[in-house]
Amino acid sequence: MIRIRPTSIVGIALAGAAALAQAQPVLNVYSARHYQTDEALYANFTQQTGIKVNRIDGKEEELVERIKNEGASSPADVLITVDAARLEIADKAGLFQPHQSKLLESRIPATLRTPTWLAFSTRARVIAYNKAAVNGAWVQNYEDLANPRLKGQVCVRSGSHPYNLSLGAAMIAHNGEAKAEEWARGVVANFARSPKGGDTDQLKAVAAGECGVAVSNSYYVARLMRSTKPADQEVMRKLAVVWPNQGSWGTHINVSGAGIVKTSPNREAAVKFLEYLASDEAQGHFAGGNNEWPVVKSAAFKNPALESLGDFRSDTLPIGQLAATTVQAQKVYDRAGWR
Repeated sequence: MIRIRPTSIVGIALAGAAALAQAQPVLNVYSARHYQTDEALYANFTQQTGIKVNRIDGKEEELVERIKNEGASSPADVLITVDAARLEIADKAGLFQPHQSKLLESRIPATLRTPTWLAFSTRARVIAYNKAAVNGAWVQNYEDLANPRLKGQVCVRSGSHPYNLSLGAAMIAHNGEAKAEEWARGVVANFARSPKGGDTDQLKAVAAGECGVAVSNSYYVARLMRSTKPADQEVMRKLAVVWPNQGSWGTHINVSGAGIVKTSPNREAAVKFLEYLASDEAQGHFAGGNNEWPVVKSAAFKNPALESLGDFRSDTLPIGQLAATTVQAQKVYDRAGWR
């Protein structure tokens, strides 16, 4: 369901706000990030620039379809979503326009941006295992998840989910399509159950002994680590977390990102917003608010959960190349029976 959320004014009135727009610059953001902690980002941007932010929240597919249906009259200036696969879908649909900013080019690594969209935070795809049931030496690489000794031990969400499609795209890029498909078939053969639920569900299933190992985005692990709920704390006491592939191509990372909508009526404000997302202030907020890593190397942050997970070497595969291979990854998963 799409929700209209005025961040800086009472009532969004996108279609009938011409008079207000003349009095004060505005920015219309369509966002698929559903984190309450992001509220401070919009408020701080308005405070710094004087640009009022009107926000529409919704699922990725809904927002993409809405912008397509609105056509040239769309009020959308910026589309925000998570995962390179979803950003690629929007880009292939012709929703984004190229943008140039020396500030963005200087602050965001080239591997984490494309000519039409960019990443402003990253998250890693980690392996978590039950310390009482699985030898940690068995699960040091993504490839290990296909080893027959883990038969009946793997819990994972759907193969059609963008998080797993992006991982599959990385496997194709590094190991080739044939080996990636062999790997996917091995993972399917090791399923403890049919894929269901989200990453948190997989972590809880591992802790409960329903399976021995799972793959999860790192911020779900950090959420459980920071939780004050006894049940969540008990889950984390039973789990150990691995940074996969430290001896080869590095741990797979994915992103939250944004692009300027092709028909943006407030393009100048949209560029300023993307530049704000690359500021040290906003970058630190992503780490503290949603347990994600900044993309700007100089940005300082304080997050005990992330820090306790330790340093790791991440995959440096360009995010645009990763995004472009997700369709191929879906075909590999389909052939392997990873539903």
